[in-house]
Amino acid sequence: MDTHYPYHWLTTGEAFYGALLAEIEKARTSVRLEMYIYMAGEPGDRIRAALLAAALRGVRVKILLDAFGSLELPSDYWAPVTAAGGHVRFFNPLSLRRLAFRDHRKLFISDNTRAIVSGFNISSHETGDGVTSGWRDLGLLMTGTPVNSLVTSFERMFAMSDFKHRRLHRIPLRPRFHRISPKSHRPVLLTSGPGQTENSIRMTLLHDLKRARNIRIISAYFLPPRRIRRVLTRASRQGHDVRIITAGRTDVRLARFAGRALYSRLLRSGIRIHEYQAQILHTKLIIADHVVYIGSANLDTRSLNINYELLVRLDDQRLADEARRIFGDHLPHCVPIERRSWNRSRGLWEKLVERVSHFLLARVDTLFARRQLEKLR
Repeated sequence: MDTHYPYHWLTTGEAFYGALLAEIEKARTSVRLEMYIYMAGEPGDRIRAALLAAALRGVRVKILLDAFGSLELPSDYWAPVTAAGGHVRFFNPLSLRRLAFRDHRKLFISDNTRAIVSGFNISSHETGDGVTSGWRDLGLLMTGTPVNSLVTSFERMFAMSDFKHRRLHRIPLRPRFHRISPKSHRPVLLTSGPGQTENSIRMTLLHDLKRARNIRIISAYFLPPRRIRRVLTRASRQGHDVRIITAGRTDVRLARFAGRALYSRLLRSGIRIHEYQAQILHTKLIIADHVVYIGSANLDTRSLNINYELLVRLDDQRLADEARRIFGDHLPHCVPIERRSWNRSRGLWEKLVERVSHFLLARVDTLFARRQLEKLR
């Protein structure tokens, strides 16, 4: 590992949990952990023990977990940590009136100077290498880079965790889109949340994809909005290299069917699509020329329109080259989707399931969230 380079990929569960435990043990002033799913057992119990030890030695420990994603945790699971002075909150306590809005972010910050952004949850599902066992996922350890925006974003989420606010549009969680300078190489924090018609993830991503000649996307749940689909197909028709890896094995079959409903149009434009088969795919990665996006957001309607999500945009040629190698490491475990045989490979029933799934996730889910949002306002 190059100790002077500020970015280090975490390509397996062992690497992610090992880095997380090491960072907690090194922390001297503060630790912040934000997760969608946190499960008891391994590795969750080891991480809780490390957080407890940090609190006992005087480190300020803050933990934010989504109330729905971490629903299975015992009610007294965090009692030792809170007794030692740690602070634990559950985002958006369960209520039918606001069930749609989840904190899907995965973030760790230590001492306000080091951070991990990833797609990893704290779960026994992701303890393997993603090839022979466990889900395939990806994270990035950031050292020696400004993390103030990540700290601020965490604190805002932590402050609004009870979700008792009546007017979501007044929450200061939506940085406006600012045109990215070609010379800007600093990490840029991008977030999304419910009701954001022009959230920073979607707008900045569109800005980069429109200008890119080489595009690589890995999305565990692939259901991009129409504007992003148009940009991708236009890029491919102009002769640019666009390749996508989606899930062949998944924990959400409805999402896989919904994404497959889009394949024919994408394939006709020349986009190459591959489905990952070795294990369940959970990776979220976008590369547009020398720009890399890494974090919690999938390229789907829920991530871009409904969930609270977090991506970091990094303009770094070396990092982009490494990201392309990671993309290439996925390919031997994929099955390519062939344009000529795709339509013949499924029967009428399967095609109908795909269309219905697409309607449910792209339309009904969004409409349900919008109705809940209107009631909260």
